[in-house]
Amino acid sequence: MKLSISQSELLNALTIVQKGITSKSTLPVLSGVLVQTVGDEVTFQTTDLELSIQYTAAALVEEAGSAVLPGKLFVDIVKNLPDAAVHIEANDEGAILSCESSSFSIRCMNPADFPGFPKVEPKQTISVPFITFSSMARKVCRVVSKDESRAILTGVLICSEEGLFKMVATDSYRLAVTEEPLPSESAEFNAVIAGSFVSDLAGLPKTGENISFALSENQIIVSYGGTVFINRRIEGRFPNYKQLIPSSYETRCSVSRQALLSAVKRASLLERSGSQVRFSINVPSQTIQLTTNQDVGSTQEIVKAQIEGDDVEIGFNSHYVSEGLAAMYSSDVSFEIQGSLKPGIFKATGEENYLYLVMPVRI
Repeated sequence: MKLSISQSELLNALTIVQKGITSKSTLPVLSGVLVQTVGDEVTFQTTDLELSIQYTAAALVEEAGSAVLPGKLFVDIVKNLPDAAVHIEANDEGAILSCESSSFSIRCMNPADFPGFPKVEPKQTISVPFITFSSMARKVCRVVSKDESRAILTGVLICSEEGLFKMVATDSYRLAVTEEPLPSESAEFNAVIAGSFVSDLAGLPKTGENISFALSENQIIVSYGGTVFINRRIEGRFPNYKQLIPSSYETRCSVSRQALLSAVKRASLLERSGSQVRFSINVPSQTIQLTTNQDVGSTQEIVKAQIEGDDVEIGFNSHYVSEGLAAMYSSDVSFEIQGSLKPGIFKATGEENYLYLVMPVRI
């Protein structure tokens, strides 16, 4: 195999596929990157038997073939090469990588031992602009649970419903829901996908292209640009989140998002792990008073707001509140409460369709 490819394009390819490299498997070949020429293109493939990634790029192919290069070493070498053409020449025993005055000779693994890329028959397919997907994913991925004993909560629900593309996540203490309009011809789609995988997808280079999701029996197929990802779906029934969202409120506050976020952050300085913050909402003064009391001292913040309804006091984990507010970009936020022992609802205003629910703590 002989080919030439620019260092920047090669590094971009390896940055994407390296997520599929594993060093924990008993199969040494899974720690490598399969490089394979197809006509005037080269594909880079990795797999850990759970996640498979394939990236295709244009290249100057002088001699067709394939090779499996040690993944981590391959990435480290390419990262440190100058931005120029990289020449790769490989056979069954090893490969030579050269770029300007630099040259590396490394051992290869047998491509015949590398697992074939999964062939799946998609049943449901949906496509959205990548920029839309990336923005939505960043709002919900921080809410997924880290508790592997409840696998369904470690995932993000992605679905199409009533002309809307929705993403939902919850860790049972909070809930994040974001949605955007879909083209009228979009098909039905419903799947729970690992939050870490969704987060990795959101971090891909931004382009004006769409990202497509397709489902098979137990796998999710994601296509974006020249990359195809195949990963396992999370099996199980996602919680009925809609029944958690109240249809009414007793108290509603309209407040500057940044002012409230800054106040919550300052109020939590006494306990960085996420202290309990008391929200005292006072209708006559049109203010929200935030207070914390810790062994090391206490703090008080007052934020002006437009308030309707009844006076109420409610406590929240400050870390949860600040994360939800930080995920929004609207200038103002609507804060709705049904009572001191019921969830608080933070809603973005304007065109941003984002709802963040936080369970209260006893005060």
